[in-house]
Amino acid sequence: MAIITISRGSYSKGKTIAERVAEKLGYECVSRDILLEASEHFHIPEIKLVRALHDAPSILERFSFGKERYVAFIEEAFLEHMQKDNVVYHGLAGHFFLKGVGHNLKVRIVADIEDRVKLEMEREGITEAKARNILKKDDYERRRWAMALYGIDTTDPRLYDLCIHIHKIAVEDAVDIICHAAKLPHFTTTDDSQKRMDDLVLASKVKVAVIDEWPKAQVTAHEGAVYIHTDAPLEQEALIQDKIGKVAEAVAGVKKVSVSVTPRGAGSKA
Repeated sequence: MAIITISRGSYSKGKTIAERVAEKLGYECVSRDILLEASEHFHIPEIKLVRALHDAPSILERFSFGKERYVAFIEEAFLEHMQKDNVVYHGLAGHFFLKGVGHNLKVRIVADIEDRVKLEMEREGITEAKARNILKKDDYERRRWAMALYGIDTTDPRLYDLCIHIHKIAVEDAVDIICHAAKLPHFTTTDDSQKRMDDLVLASKVKVAVIDEWPKAQVTAHEGAVYIHTDAPLEQEALIQDKIGKVAEAVAGVKKVSVSVTPRGAGSKA
């Protein structure tokens, strides 16, 4: 029983590998669903979020605290899917949200640029030069997106448990390798790792509940107890603590709320 997150570039066959791994293990395969759910939170067409993934996060700058809100909504949707366990996720930086979850197998799929160019040419019916430029731009924007939103470089191999180069290793070989790794004791769901998963889900739900009024709030959870920290004008400290506490307490699963506020000084704006 594991959560498998697969990071991949375009035309690296990562999507195919993810789908076949899920089929072979009998797991759910998730990717675009999470974007759809996030777009509903934003009340903007999903296609705009898809475009933002390829054109850097400039679209989010049009919204007040767009980056913070986007990350919060994506995180909640992502973690709710992952909480069910037995899931394969393929997409951008999914493992970022699973810090401390021991049953997460983190995989990176890479492919030779020449193979990717050939696939792009065949699928799009374009010249080699145009295909190469598209892939170069796509790689740059994906990396820039992850750095801007999550502060991580998705090409860093140290972020993964397994990096597979699709060239000599064929798609089916990669599927077999990932399926074998997923069954290792290191990636088996334990009571502790599931509790960590549940804590992350609860924290994400509270974060979404408070995000519109307190976009900078930091939220963590432990076995139903939720801890929230934010800053506020000195004269509003007690009021903010009370308001945040009431919003958080209304979230299903919350047993206890602790709110800490760092005063910004009299006269500051909320």
